[in-house]
Amino acid sequence: MYEIVKREVVAPNMIFMRFKAPKIARSAKAGQFIIIRVDEKGERIPMGLAGWNKEDGTIDIVFYVLGTSTSKLAVLQPGESVINIAGPLGTPTDIQKFGKVICVCGCFGIGPTLPLIKALKEKGNEVITVVEGRGPDFIFWIDKLEELSDKVHVLTGCDKKGWANDFIEDFLASGKKADRIFIHGCPFMMKVCSEASEAANVKTIVSLTPIMVDGTGMCGACRVEVEGKTRFACVDGPDFDGHQVNWDGLVLRMRQFIPAENKSLNIWERDNWHKFIINPLNIPKSYKIKQTADNDHAGACISA
Repeated sequence: MYEIVKREVVAPNMIFMRFKAPKIARSAKAGQFIIIRVDEKGERIPMGLAGWNKEDGTIDIVFYVLGTSTSKLAVLQPGESVINIAGPLGTPTDIQKFGKVICVCGCFGIGPTLPLIKALKEKGNEVITVVEGRGPDFIFWIDKLEELSDKVHVLTGCDKKGWANDFIEDFLASGKKADRIFIHGCPFMMKVCSEASEAANVKTIVSLTPIMVDGTGMCGACRVEVEGKTRFACVDGPDFDGHQVNWDGLVLRMRQFIPAENKSLNIWERDNWHKFIINPLNIPKSYKIKQTADNDHAGACISA
């Protein structure tokens, strides 16, 4: 059993949690992930590490409440426990002194971007961080990102301020230099940001943690085509060259179980709706979805 020592709602449907997990904290590195199982009937959920403390023996995650398993996790409080956490898993991110690096993040991807920026700065890189959200209420931890980064740009697409892919395209088209781009977030954002940097031939690394199930190379659910070859995101990644990923195939694989996932969530919510009243997700009253074409971009994050 792994105890929750801290829980915080950082944005609508976005939860930060800290767990007691000394063995994982001692060996974790930037780019790695964990697999959480909430209870005996729960599925295995991949979560990028948002931080760790070797002295306290704790690890951090940030996750979006989307389906049955994340809903089960979201209603748990400090002092309660999950049945299992496996990790750290995956190959750590290749950290070198590249020069000028752009770190793009949004949604749950803000979490694993923090240790990545820290590791890049320790190697002497200049780090420009680009944070994307559909609106101001979906942006969080700017203070943490500013503390670690050389420059932080905040983009809220529904407010007509553009998206992360727009920033990359404009930045590179202006003649400015970037030696490496790292992207953490929903698959759609990683796809369009990779496309934005391809013309300038800037090496772009994406993290495919969201597509996993087993996390150890046994189930094969995280198969992805990279450079025309089949790779397993959990053991060969999670980092891959975004220009070499077959994004269309990846999206089709991720969407194949949506009907079953929706049915599972509907059944669970009927029996557990009261838990969200006791432990609300604190959606800000100021948040209103603007019905514009830009919502197609934000919606892709949820449906992917």
